[in-house]
Amino acid sequence: MQMQSKRLKFIKESNGAHWVGDGFPVRNIFSYDDIAEEISPFLLLDYAGPRDFPASPGAKKRRGVGEHPHRGFETVSIIYHGEVEHRDSAGGGGIIGPGDVQWMTAARGLVHSEFHGPNYTAAGGPFQMVQLWVNLPARDKMTDPRYQAITSSEIPRVDLPGSAGSVRVIAGECLGARGPARTFTPMNVWDVSLSPGSPTGFEVTEGHTATFLVLEGLVKLGSDPVGEAEIGEAELAVLEREGTRFVLEALTPAKLLLMMGEPLNEPVVGHGPFVMNTEAEIREAIRDYQSGKMGRLD
Repeated sequence: MQMQSKRLKFIKESNGAHWVGDGFPVRNIFSYDDIAEEISPFLLLDYAGPRDFPASPGAKKRRGVGEHPHRGFETVSIIYHGEVEHRDSAGGGGIIGPGDVQWMTAARGLVHSEFHGPNYTAAGGPFQMVQLWVNLPARDKMTDPRYQAITSSEIPRVDLPGSAGSVRVIAGECLGARGPARTFTPMNVWDVSLSPGSPTGFEVTEGHTATFLVLEGLVKLGSDPVGEAEIGEAELAVLEREGTRFVLEALTPAKLLLMMGEPLNEPVVGHGPFVMNTEAEIREAIRDYQSGKMGRLD
């Protein structure tokens, strides 16, 4: 049976740049306020950096963002350069560095903090990371929080056919390799490196969301000489739900974050760090946070 090609729906550029605390200069690529329906089960993506921070040996205060709450979804932090230390009120925490991933399930609610790690604060240097928010289905929004610290060594890497590049499988499965992240719904989250001149095809379950963010380089979507579009640094390509295959070709050495998943097809009601299904649930989340039900950091 011939596979139907997925077509480009649109290219999304950044909503603008801002600082999260004093440690994360981010470009918000998408959020639940703009393309929630098209991007489900994904909610938000902030691309931090690339940026150099100065060395601060002996610093008493580290850059970052202090205690703040979340409910109703998961945060996925992928570090490319730099180091981030996480603590949360459910007991999760640790330091992740280049190649590592932190997959935090806020679910019924917690508070956490994120700061530059102590070694990176002292040494300084390049900083680059992505934080992706993944929605939880209504049935799981009030489950217990959990924290998955995934080191680079735990993430399988597979080579693409024809020397086209490689894939680090963070979640889901690629060419027989399964990623270590535990997810509530079917999805693939892959770090992809592409070499120029070797088109490669990716298969997607019919009806699933498929989107990718170009972190570095220039990528062509489509298998013909012209292709559908060229997607560059910090641009997000969102594909149509119909179809089961698409082809990418790097026009320069390229790195991208590829996200595919089963849409939830449920209402998305968000207010800052809370994403639920109804306004009443948002009001409840605010009350629970203010009353301390989501915990506190010591």
